[in-house]
Amino acid sequence: MRGVFLDTLTMKLEELDTSALEKVLDHWDLFESTTPDQTAERIQNADVVITNKVVLDRALIENAPSLKLICVCATGTNNIDLAAAAEKNIPVKNVAGYTGTSLAQHTIALLLALATRWYQYAEDVKKGKWSQSPIFCRLDYPVMELAGKNLGIIGYGDLGRKVAGLGEALGMNILIAQSSTGEEKPGRVALEKLVSDSDVISLHCPLTAQNSKMVNREFLSAMKQSAFLINTARGGLVDETALADALKRGVIAGAALDVLAVEPPPADHPLLAQDIPNLIITPHNAWISRESRQRLLDGVVNNVRQWLDT
Repeated sequence: MRGVFLDTLTMKLEELDTSALEKVLDHWDLFESTTPDQTAERIQNADVVITNKVVLDRALIENAPSLKLICVCATGTNNIDLAAAAEKNIPVKNVAGYTGTSLAQHTIALLLALATRWYQYAEDVKKGKWSQSPIFCRLDYPVMELAGKNLGIIGYGDLGRKVAGLGEALGMNILIAQSSTGEEKPGRVALEKLVSDSDVISLHCPLTAQNSKMVNREFLSAMKQSAFLINTARGGLVDETALADALKRGVIAGAALDVLAVEPPPADHPLLAQDIPNLIITPHNAWISRESRQRLLDGVVNNVRQWLDT
């Protein structure tokens, strides 16, 4: 059995225990990255293909005669032509649940940064502003105490639940949006009420055709002027031009994002402008703790083992 991993650079394998991966098949070809014009050749003789973001479309799948299993080294499978794989009886296996602890930790870190503005105070210290202060401290940026504030969670799966638990530990009141399916569940509130009542809104829902750019001008205008928006889910949930404008005009108090609609973003992306106040953007790294990546790799190996055992 031969396997190929098309984009190991996304995993930084040198930091992980890869012994189980090495043993699960007879031979592996590991590539840090794979361009579209390299993919066909690299999967040509592979029984098992692992990909994180490399696209496997119908033409590639149909012209890979040895291909028997596709493992997505992620949760989302949108880079795979699932219909083409099914027609050739090729299972497509993903890994779910590996990133919850890391992502929840990152989400709360973003929340604390927005609330305390520590990142701006720390930068001012480096610039010498504390040394120039006429008093013992600096009071340049407003700080919000989170205890007693409302944390609105949109998307209450494993990730949303973990963030809610951490929010409760900070003394926050948790508001959970009703399911997008329309099914009313006890203890949840209508989306409109969540948007208007929340001091912080955190997105944890998958991106669908129905909720694409759900955070638009109307959504942002319905939020409290003092509220924060956090998105560690999918960039496409947010109308990024509308968010940039809302922050510049003070429609909401701040935002923190770990995801954008296009990654990596172009240099002229509207949210990368230098004049947007209280905006934090991290480069899609809420999931990247070593522990999270190890769980992901172990999940891929487990998927291969289960397939071999069938």
